[in-house]
Amino acid sequence: MATAALSPATVSLRLKPLSSTVRFLSLYHHHQPKPMKLKYPIMLAPLHQPPQPRVHFNYFNNSTAHRRCFSTVASATVSPGEVVEKSKTESIEERVGEFRKRLRIVDIKGGESEGVDRLGQTLTVKGWVRTLRIQSSVTFIEVNDGSCLSNMQCVIDSDAEGYDQVESGFIATGAAVCVQGVVVPSQGKKQKIELKIHKLVTVGKSDPSFPIQKKKVTREFLRSKAHLRPRTNTFGAVSRVRNALAYATHKFFQENGFVWIASPIITAADCEGAGEQFCVTTLIPSSKEAIDSPASSIPKTENGLIDWSQDFFGKPAFLTVSGQLNAETYATALSDVYTFGPTFRAENSNTSRHLAEFWMIEPELAFADLNDDMACATAYLQYVVKHVLENCKEDMDFFNNWIEKGIIDRLSDVVEKSFVRLTYTDAVELLLKSKKKFEFQVKWGCDFAK
Repeated sequence: MATAALSPATVSLRLKPLSSTVRFLSLYHHHQPKPMKLKYPIMLAPLHQPPQPRVHFNYFNNSTAHRRCFSTVASATVSPGEVVEKSKTESIEERVGEFRKRLRIVDIKGGESEGVDRLGQTLTVKGWVRTLRIQSSVTFIEVNDGSCLSNMQCVIDSDAEGYDQVESGFIATGAAVCVQGVVVPSQGKKQKIELKIHKLVTVGKSDPSFPIQKKKVTREFLRSKAHLRPRTNTFGAVSRVRNALAYATHKFFQENGFVWIASPIITAADCEGAGEQFCVTTLIPSSKEAIDSPASSIPKTENGLIDWSQDFFGKPAFLTVSGQLNAETYATALSDVYTFGPTFRAENSNTSRHLAEFWMIEPELAFADLNDDMACATAYLQYVVKHVLENCKEDMDFFNNWIEKGIIDRLSDVVEKSFVRLTYTDAVELLLKSKKKFEFQVKWGCDFAK
């Protein structure tokens, strides 16, 4: 015979699987989830035993008789006389975080100390070799894992485990490696710490013909090596900044009560009305064997027109040029919404104004006017720019030094200065009074976007 105290139903119990089944009754106040002391103990006994005398419980005194209570029943198996133990609860964050075991370079060098606080620690770094310098006494290996722009400089000598992989040529630019060592002060000026390798493992070998070496290459060349260009500093920095912008975009709208709408990519609607759309059809053969089939194989009507009824959707379909129409319908039900996804324009333009594929952000505000629209646009722009400047400092410094001088100062002005609001007519007058020569004539009715 054993006794058990009643407790809130939210407390998890660990029941050992043994011979017989027992049921527990858990009662608690609706507004006061504290364990209650019973006037009588609950008797635990196997169900196959003869029924015990019925006991009447007085759970509530006169002052609490009017309160609501809820009950839950749990079934499990325990042996007679065994006391039930509570299991140790584990937070969801701990369970979710179990998959992330790898230490990233940004975790080591990304703080204000740039890794100095980890001196003396034994760490394991996994990444790809950027450069390899073999000297008489030691070898320097620059490893990057894509988490940040900085590399981890690793130093290995002939006594380290796995040094034979350096001698055999397995370790070269582009090779995937796993290095383990102790963090020590760096003798160089470019970094404050370096990793003195104790063990080196080649995960994926490379050879001297690896096309992305430590030298400047043109973007046109990288077009022919699209599968490797993310390993360059430029494309790596662009990817991290774009990731930060996408995160900040969702964060801004979610914090301001907007609902994200997943607008369709394939649609029969022409939102912009311009007609420059990519057609999506199954009438044209898509297999390699049927590419050279004649145009006469496309089904036609009696009038010689394309028979869209035989297409996948039964009518013409296109890649979306905008999610605006979809967002407008949801705004009439959910109030403030936004779309953020890929859009496509079939405009044969070689300028940055018209891309064939890009991601567009389209908020729709219900019960709002033009002033609300302008306030939303300026607040969003300042929010995401500030987020990038604060969280992608190393990448932005790289852009400022190597891609576009002064970009940080200009973006800082966007964040710190207020936007001026003026009418279209006032803007035209200001341009005319500037007495500057413009490529396109300034007059009332012209498109400022040009």
